[in-house]
This record gives sequence, C-alpha cells and structure tokens, in this order.
Amino acid sequence: MDKKETDYWFSPGSRTLEELRALQEEVIKDAKIRDDYGKIKWIAGTDCAYFDDRIICVMVVLDYDTLEVKEKKYSVEDVVFPYIPTYLNFREGRNIVSAYQKLEIEPDILIFDSCGINHPFRAGMASYFGAVMDVPTIGVSKKILCGTAEEPAGVGEYHKLIHQGRQVGWSLKSNRRSNPIIVAPGHRVSLEGCLRIVRHCMKGYKLPEPTRLAHIYANDVKKCLSLHMENRT
Repeated sequence: MDKKETDYWFSPGSRTLEELRALQEEVIKDAKIRDDYGKIKWIAGTDCAYFDDRIICVMVVLDYDTLEVKEKKYSVEDVVFPYIPTYLNFREGRNIVSAYQKLEIEPDILIFDSCGINHPFRAGMASYFGAVMDVPTIGVSKKILCGTAEEPAGVGEYHKLIHQGRQVGWSLKSNRRSNPIIVAPGHRVSLEGCLRIVRHCMKGYKLPEPTRLAHIYANDVKKCLSLHMENRT
C-alpha cells in the first residue's frame, strides 16, 4: 500500500466525523468473521505509546509454537488527530501501517491492543486495519467498549460478549490477579478461532504474549527517545 492509499484509509485529512464514520462503514462491509488463514507460523502483536506530540507504533513478531520473539520494528510520527472514542483508526492507523510495512517476516495473524468487532460500529482497529490490509486480525482489549458479558471467575474461564443481540467477542479471565480481557475477531478470524489463538498465546500474564511484548517494546522505544531528547538539551 503506497502513501496515497494509506492516507486515504487511515488519515482524517479535512474530512468531517460523519465522513470518517461513513468510511468505517464502507470498510467494515468487507470484514470476514470466519477462519481464513493457513497454518500459523508467525504471530505478531502491535501496540502504541505517546511521546510529547508524537506517536510510537510497534510490531513484534513471535514464533507461534514457541512464542519466541523473532523480529521487532517501530515507527514514529506526529499525532495528527485527537483522541475521539470509536475513531482510533484515524489517530493510530497510519503509523501502525508504517510499522507493519517495515517487517521482513509477514505475520500469519496480527493481534491488536484494541477492539475488533466489539465496537459500536464493528470498526475497532483490528477490524478496520484487517479489512483494509486484508490480513487476519484479532483484537484484545482491557475493558468492554460495548456489550455485556457474565464475569468469568476462575483463570481460563470465558463467557460470550453480547452486543445488540449478537456475539461480538469473549470475556476471558486470563490471570488470577487481573480483570478479564476482551477477545474479539477483527478480520478473517472466527469467534472460536480468536479465542483459541489468544489462549494459546497466554503465559500466565494478563495479556497474550504478542501484545504484552509489544507494550514493553513500545515503552522501551519511548524511554530511548526521551533519553535522546534529554541528551540533546
């Protein structure tokens, strides 16, 4: 995807919120909530951090069987859009694309620290990015954006997340000391598939390894940039 295409799908430009919402609705028509991927060899996690008026987006690629890190990339760009709930695609999306396109290893599945179809307009970052880029994606968020679910009690327990009469994800108790996480399909992954993959990626922490390690890496990059700026002053 070249810069012009990236800007069209992920940059707000001069478009109104109504126009951006219409763009989300156009994209989500192409989202496929079914398993449409082959054998998983590489799985990646992505996360973002903020530094002054800049945004850091990272990609961490892991071996799916061993969960060992195989590649890390990041991108830093200026923030061009304010934080507005349900419009995260246009705040972080362009920079996530930039980090993704730097990868030498192409992930078979990409897990976002964000929502998938568990979004009021089914257009969470995982769904939107997945449908635009046509890659299999899963969203893992730390709280419910929309819908309701029974609270899972024991580690490994999970319950359906329901929004407007349809299932949009799962509430999964991943760690004894933590609140449940929300797992949802983004694109080309089924409801059952996203839960199976995320559970495979758990190593006793609240978050699955791909997004947990991406979060750590994003903060490491942020610290390095901060130190670099301090040394320049």
